[in-house]
Amino acid sequence: MSMNIFRLCGDMSHVFSIIVLLLRLRVARNAQGISLRTHELFLLVFLTRYTDLFTTYYSLYNSVMKVLYIASTASIVYAIRFQEPICSTYDKAQDTFRHWEFAVLPCAFFALVTHLMSGGGMFSFVDWQELLWTFSIWLESVAIMPQLIVLQRYRDVENLTGNYIFFMGLYRALYIVNWIYRAYYEPGYRHHYVVYFCGVLQTLLYVDFFYYYFMSKRKGGRFSLPTQSK
Repeated sequence: MSMNIFRLCGDMSHVFSIIVLLLRLRVARNAQGISLRTHELFLLVFLTRYTDLFTTYYSLYNSVMKVLYIASTASIVYAIRFQEPICSTYDKAQDTFRHWEFAVLPCAFFALVTHLMSGGGMFSFVDWQELLWTFSIWLESVAIMPQLIVLQRYRDVENLTGNYIFFMGLYRALYIVNWIYRAYYEPGYRHHYVVYFCGVLQTLLYVDFFYYYFMSKRKGGRFSLPTQSK
């Protein structure tokens, strides 16, 4: 993948979001308002996407970013699951989205279907790498859902938590601009329509959050989400 300003800004936004969340966990020493299930999904996304880490070298930047995403997300999952006093403050009762049934399994199905429809096979290591990569694209599009549900239940969103979600959404929005830029200016650019669809879907999930995030920043008040109507 070639580098351009939109991809670089997207990557830096992604890295910054992770740094903000790690800072949030280290400083506040609690996991209130944080979804463990979202980060389990993101860890699965990175593990299935970067199976080429030890087989194909693209650049030092590419390799470092892959290791950073896997290691930092694994550390977040570890902290929420096992590290005191953070793990004791994790509220399982609020983080109830059934991510294996309603995220992993459907995404595995869609990945298999789209992989086969695009002419992919099932009989070589490269075929399985392509299938896992496609699965990671589908899964990333919905991985934020458990976190958004947790925030909706808590309503009041801490500043660092809100900034973390904002930069995660900004990362994906910048990647959409990156795809458009590459389609126009990169000779021989290969279009990935599954990537486009999933990227737009993922960005749309943030729209409601973005609205209330910007409203809270404009008014200078506490960031709160509306209650769910019954």
